[in-house]
Amino acid sequence: MSEEHFDDDLDGPASSASRHPMAARFRGYLPVVIDVETGGFNSATDALLEIAATTIAMDEKGFVFPDHTLFFRVEPFAGANIEAAALEFTGIKLDHPLRMAVSEEVALADIFRSVRKAVKANGCKRAILVGHNSSFDLGFLNAAIARHDLKRNPFHPFSSFDTATLAGLAYGQTVLAKACQSANIDFDGREAHSARYDTEKTAELFCGIVNRWKDLGGWRDFDA
Repeated sequence: MSEEHFDDDLDGPASSASRHPMAARFRGYLPVVIDVETGGFNSATDALLEIAATTIAMDEKGFVFPDHTLFFRVEPFAGANIEAAALEFTGIKLDHPLRMAVSEEVALADIFRSVRKAVKANGCKRAILVGHNSSFDLGFLNAAIARHDLKRNPFHPFSSFDTATLAGLAYGQTVLAKACQSANIDFDGREAHSARYDTEKTAELFCGIVNRWKDLGGWRDFDA
């Protein structure tokens, strides 16, 4: 399915882009930063263990900023593969008494509800995932959606904004920590590989790149 064909199915008023600056900026899409922590690299077989989502908002001058973050620790789905190396890398302790994990359905239902509300508030038609190596996060998100046959997915199913690519262009860095350092964004390596922390830092990085591009004149004002 082409992107043009998919756009024909987008929800929302056709004139929204003329009324809302965010809708005009990203062609009707609301950027939402997603980060997942997982039990491995295979979205079809490996567990989703954490997910966080940060919505992006825009001020009256057309500059974007991180808005609201949701974070969930997730129970592995039945039969999920979990690599010991993945747990060592992320530091996730599945048996921690305070982990308070929820099912994939509960986590995604809450995230989707919040994202749909933000999409409507910004006059957009649909959300578009922003991630650092976004194909990884989008793959795990889509796999969880398919596992539970979830309806009303607000995200574009195959398009995304990749901050690893954007940061490589803007700063010559593709690693999140190094890209943040180059962008003068504080980054604590001890907090990394938590879905909440990585999502919020990716959101700062994305907004910084978008705003820098605007400052350089690379995007004309929405009311121009």
